[in-house]
Amino acid sequence: MNDFLLWICVLGPVLLAEALLARYEVLAYSAGWRSPATELPEDVPYARGAAPDSPPVAYLVYLDGIGKRRFRDTRDGGQLVRAVIAGAPELRVLGQVQPYSPLAEPLADRPVWSWVGRHVGLLLFLHNVMQTFVAADHRYRPLYDRAVGSQIAAQLRLAGYQPDSGVPVVLLSYSGGAQVAAGAVGALHARLRSPLLLIMLGGFHNGANDLTHAEHVHQLTSANDRIERVGTWIFPQRWPLLRRSQWNRAVRAGKITVHRLDPATHVGPRSYISPEARLPDGRSYLDRTTDTVIAIIRARYGATAATDVDDRLP
Repeated sequence: MNDFLLWICVLGPVLLAEALLARYEVLAYSAGWRSPATELPEDVPYARGAAPDSPPVAYLVYLDGIGKRRFRDTRDGGQLVRAVIAGAPELRVLGQVQPYSPLAEPLADRPVWSWVGRHVGLLLFLHNVMQTFVAADHRYRPLYDRAVGSQIAAQLRLAGYQPDSGVPVVLLSYSGGAQVAAGAVGALHARLRSPLLLIMLGGFHNGANDLTHAEHVHQLTSANDRIERVGTWIFPQRWPLLRRSQWNRAVRAGKITVHRLDPATHVGPRSYISPEARLPDGRSYLDRTTDTVIAIIRARYGATAATDVDDRLP
């Protein structure tokens, strides 16, 4: 009991501080005090995959889960991004966007958070969890969506994207990244006028964002994904009874396609991006997820490899 009270005394102020800090960035952006950063370290390219001098089939922006805290992909060591690039060289892929920082500042590169990461690594995840709920909060959501949408648009331009070019933009999101992806649709449409395709992998989002300007949303899910299921419980806009919510309007409009990736879990050794867990056909869970993502994009925007796309869609 004493240990429990000690944890409450320690975590209580920490949670309060996190709740305040999570709002600081979006308020700083909205007040005009600071703008999202655009420069990357010298060893981090603005995009990988297809060469910038020839129009790619599509630009793909990867919005990682709450483990994202650097420019480089951190949740799985970048395995999913590398696998997509290897399997679909016709795509130009961006993995550096910071979904949990409206000011585009990597959490791990900040001096205080660098110390925290070495001593209390769990707080780094807690910070990004808080940011996800700020992005879902109706009071801050428009500001957050505009800030991260601006960040994504700026990174796409620096990677060679030309507004009004008609080249599709694919937002591939994992977990809480789905909240950011759905929120960025309006800002990206206004800034780039590009066709937008959303692919949500274990998407944790509130279903309140307007998806009118998204061509389609592909929901990659599993019956064993408890974290995604929590999102469908705690956010009323995801409940089927609220027929007028933005998510349910998209469902009725036929904009949502569900792909089952059973028996994958959200995280752990049997997650969607596990390179060790195997399917009966010998592929890893990471292979299946990669194949599904690539097949969805090629089925919509044209296959450029000698692969039967329909056979790869689950």
